[in-house]
Amino acid sequence: MKILNMFNYVFTIVLTLTIFDQVNAQEKKPNIVLIYVDDLGYGDLGINGAIGVKTPNVDKLAANGINFTDAHAAAATCTPSRYSLLTGQYAFRNKAAIIDGDAPLIIDTEMRTLPDMLKDAGYTTGVVGKWHLGLGDGNVNWNDVVKPGPKEVGFDYSFLIPATGDRVPTVFMENQKVVGLEPADPIKVSYNLQLDGYPIGTERPELLKQHTDSQHLGSITNGISRIGYMSGGQSALWVDEKIPFVLTEKAKDFIEVNKANPFFLFFSLHDIHQPRIANVKFVEASQMGPRGDVIAQMDWCVGEVMKKLLDLGISEDTLIIFTSDNGPILDDGYLDYARELVGAHKPGGIYKGSKYSVFEAGTRMPTIVSWPKIVKPGTSNALLSQVDIYASLASLVGVKLSKVDAPDSQNLIDAWLGKSTKGRTILLEEAYAFGLRMGNYKYIMPKVNATIPEWLIKKFVDPGFSSKAQLFDLKADPSEEYNIAHLHPDLVNKMQKELNSILAGRK
Repeated sequence: MKILNMFNYVFTIVLTLTIFDQVNAQEKKPNIVLIYVDDLGYGDLGINGAIGVKTPNVDKLAANGINFTDAHAAAATCTPSRYSLLTGQYAFRNKAAIIDGDAPLIIDTEMRTLPDMLKDAGYTTGVVGKWHLGLGDGNVNWNDVVKPGPKEVGFDYSFLIPATGDRVPTVFMENQKVVGLEPADPIKVSYNLQLDGYPIGTERPELLKQHTDSQHLGSITNGISRIGYMSGGQSALWVDEKIPFVLTEKAKDFIEVNKANPFFLFFSLHDIHQPRIANVKFVEASQMGPRGDVIAQMDWCVGEVMKKLLDLGISEDTLIIFTSDNGPILDDGYLDYARELVGAHKPGGIYKGSKYSVFEAGTRMPTIVSWPKIVKPGTSNALLSQVDIYASLASLVGVKLSKVDAPDSQNLIDAWLGKSTKGRTILLEEAYAFGLRMGNYKYIMPKVNATIPEWLIKKFVDPGFSSKAQLFDLKADPSEEYNIAHLHPDLVNKMQKELNSILAGRK
């Protein structure tokens, strides 16, 4: 009898521990890696039909996860998209636009951001790569710790390109301080006055590795002329060809240091933004010249992060979201013959438009979600926006948002994880015009002044401007060739009312 009781006692303990372990495993929060590529078009991946370049690592990520066919950036340009991603708020509400490299931080430090929310859930948070959301308070001293910045909006660790590769200052910043700066050679930056520092593109064109338009003819560093002027900081200057290696190593270091506990890594690549300066390892890796080569370079960076997660034994417990900040652009100022060498490749896939454009390719992004333990491989046509990542991840990690948090973000976690194909019923597309998706219908709001500015013409961009309402049935006409607004006046009015409601802040 005593033996039987002892057996029952041991059995009960074992069963209790087993159940506890199972519940604990279910409640364990995944690591989250958000890989944010720059200027990558929907059609720029092998999985989406790329021609002339191979992306084996990203394709593998898609093969083991979900490839989304109708997921969107919140805007067709970088700063607005990044703002919306991190705040859960449409960029137009804060008049967020592409900013200079010396602009102040555009995120209100009183707002709770995506990394703030994840910190509340016990995550260690880090950002590595392109920032372009402003730094400081408008009077930046680049020779000291620059505040406010990533730390003040929720990131425990940061290693940044302060703005973009085509803007000064051309230095890395770690935890908001310039890396490798010599005190005797202080940095100065100006976007208004020419500084006595580095050669200027207008004066020394013979020094340039790539010729460029008039916008980028400021200070020359590493053979590239940039937007803006800079002096000092010689020991801290980056080498463009080494940027992908530096950023990838920092991303891997962050993963290594934080492998034991849940972490959030915002890995914001510079590729494939201009200037497209491929490392020799990737020169002629494609048939499309520098733009194709840096797509291959980007793919390598993604592969290195995937390999690191696998080597550490945490890939099964890591949610990876791979996407881009806005649509593709062939000619964005630097002469790298992307237009001449594109061949049969279609950067936006079957979709019309580009970066800066309200047409579909401006915001419809290559988007892949992988979480081996939870996500089943496949394809999803759910209509999704990056502005919803905030509320969706909050639901995933069990954080309840207040009414003022992420005001434009919707909890669509089931769609992001492939458990449902039900996404948004209405989706805003923000460019230099406003578009609205409602199912397969796409509406573009008329502009009072529909004249295309010269700077967009020079970039061969069709921004989608019209003084008349535009309506497209994307199921029948995915390339937005046939305006059917005159055939559906009631639908046009309905969609304009929905758009008015969003713009007025009622949705």
